[in-house]
Amino acid sequence: MVTANCMKSTLHLHLGVICAAALGIAVAHGVAAQTAGNVTDERLRHADQDPGNWLTHGGSWQELRYSKLAGINAGNVQGLKPAWSTEFDTGRGQEATPLVVDGVMYVSTAWSKVYALDAATGRQIWYYDPKVPGPTGAHACCDVVNRGVAVYEGKVYLASLDGRLIALDAASGKPVWSVRMFEYPSRRYTSTGAPRAARGKIFIGNAGSDFGGRGFVSAYDARTGRRVWRFYTVPGDPKGPADHAASDEVLKDVALKTWSGDWLKYGGGGQVWNALVYDPDFNQVYMATGNGFPWNQNYRSDGHGDNLFISSIIAVDADTGQYRWHYQETPGDRWDYDAIADMTLIDLPLPGGARKVLLHAPKNGFLYVIDRRTGKPLSADAYVPGINWATGVDLTTGRPKVVPGALYKDAPWLGIPGGGGGHNWYPVAFNPDTGLLYIPAAQSSTYYAPTRNYKYDYGLEEIGVDLDAATHGAVESRPHMPPRKDYLLAWNPLTRRQVFTVPGRGGGVLTTAGNLIFQGRSRDGVLGTFVALRATDGRQLWSWDTPDAMPGGPVTYLAQGEQYVAVISGASLISGTSHPRVRHNGRMLAFKLNGTAVLPPDPPPAPPPNPPAETASPRQVAQGEALYGKNCGLCHGFDAVSGNVVPDLRRSAFLTNPEGWQQVVIGGVLSDRGMISWKDRVTPAQAEAIRAFVGERARTLKLELDHNAVPAPAPRPAH
Repeated sequence: MVTANCMKSTLHLHLGVICAAALGIAVAHGVAAQTAGNVTDERLRHADQDPGNWLTHGGSWQELRYSKLAGINAGNVQGLKPAWSTEFDTGRGQEATPLVVDGVMYVSTAWSKVYALDAATGRQIWYYDPKVPGPTGAHACCDVVNRGVAVYEGKVYLASLDGRLIALDAASGKPVWSVRMFEYPSRRYTSTGAPRAARGKIFIGNAGSDFGGRGFVSAYDARTGRRVWRFYTVPGDPKGPADHAASDEVLKDVALKTWSGDWLKYGGGGQVWNALVYDPDFNQVYMATGNGFPWNQNYRSDGHGDNLFISSIIAVDADTGQYRWHYQETPGDRWDYDAIADMTLIDLPLPGGARKVLLHAPKNGFLYVIDRRTGKPLSADAYVPGINWATGVDLTTGRPKVVPGALYKDAPWLGIPGGGGGHNWYPVAFNPDTGLLYIPAAQSSTYYAPTRNYKYDYGLEEIGVDLDAATHGAVESRPHMPPRKDYLLAWNPLTRRQVFTVPGRGGGVLTTAGNLIFQGRSRDGVLGTFVALRATDGRQLWSWDTPDAMPGGPVTYLAQGEQYVAVISGASLISGTSHPRVRHNGRMLAFKLNGTAVLPPDPPPAPPPNPPAETASPRQVAQGEALYGKNCGLCHGFDAVSGNVVPDLRRSAFLTNPEGWQQVVIGGVLSDRGMISWKDRVTPAQAEAIRAFVGERARTLKLELDHNAVPAPAPRPAH
């Protein structure tokens, strides 16, 4: 029997843990004057021994999101207060993990902008705006977010929303080189993920699985921007020209035969829009792939085949991109069960000796422990209750035991977890002191009703599933949707058991040697509360209200001899709220013991609904509802209920201005803000029908507010 102490000892040996708090301070004080952005392979290889910095997206190449710093700990965290906050120039979604290198913080924001800040004060050192064209915003499924930058060998690397990989001088923020990553401008590709750096290369994927196209990961020479290799995650046209990519052989010999039907028309999907990890033990890059397109495999691939390599983890040689192994977590995925969640690399002490493993908690609800040498799953356990798409995973074959009804070929099906997953993209953290993996988890569900008379409308999110079916139509025919439950889950990968849960919805996680977990948690949707929990049992020890939610991953570092904890704050596309607020710019927040800064108060309530005076005909409203759902709901919210990131149209001044509405929807006068012209999709008469539908939704909201007369919650004062 392997004891907890054995596990702790082995993990500490692997991570080089020695005198955590003292080591952190010694390293921070011992670093000689450095050139800006001086991050090398040697520093990254020993990032765990340099806890005064946060050198890469997950803190180290292993991406544990664990820090040895213990100056802030379970015994004194009650004294944590704001040290500084810096306002960004955009109110769109903020999801980045900041990096801190030798006293400078580098953080990206919505619209792919980058700030370099003094990590001790928040003072702006430089600012870079790649000037992403506004219409690019319409190409993104889930807002114009960016999850972070890479810092490497004196440069800051940014993957912009419109598909440029840009190298900036770390000292000045001036561009050194820029390359285009997308050769297919007709596809709705975007880039939202954080690049990774190793062995003189920058690794980056692409986004867009909900609009078709093909997923891929590319490696670029860090000094010149020359592309070194590319690996496509799904096959291209076998009758067309070769990709001349590292993936050519494996796609031809292994993946192609797993596809059927009209998949080429759609592109397949499998985009790598979040998780990428470099493994120095095997010189491998792991890429976690997205869902297939459309979601409904009955349309995508005639309901047949595994559709490799969607919803998979793929290992490739870091120098050449050559395929080494893959493990597909959800063969033939038809539930939007991306495999894009963070991957965590540890040495796990198992009977027979420690194994180098990859921990992964994807959307499908099973937590996988995968051998990094072979790609073989060592365990696969349900980490959320109620999973009904599969009864388990056969470790001999590695395949899930799929329930026939879950294929929804003949009838709609209520799936658990839903498309949002048991865990989505929010960063996880592993603490070698406790041996626990901390996961922002959820019990969710989706009603998978096949779209009737499915027709692919190129460029739209035509997923082949009618997501409105659960809330529309005759009441008696609607499914009973179980309530969503969100919580932080502590999981022991050695015992394969849940240790504790902490109720509440939150973003990414940080854990430290101070026996702490930090997480930004939602407060009434768009507002936030930053919390510190005890790592051993989840007990809340500290909290601080913030004027925004905090979806991204917190970090900790040393500046001028003091420990800080920092987190990005801002809107999130899925942060729906019962009390909408005035939209405002996001912020970078930093806390330290006995800090003296004051955060802004909560934003005031959103303006009231603005229904038109005239009442539209039921026929026009019904037409507008169908058009809105097809063209507008993805960004502005289903049933015209906004997530408070983009404007809530029920409150729009244009709603009572037919001419202004036409100028926006048809004329595109707000295209520089991301609201493109829809004249190629809807006619002026159809745009008016959409206004009629939104107007009725505004009227309904006004009646509800007038009837209930519930006062909006009092704003939180600055403190």
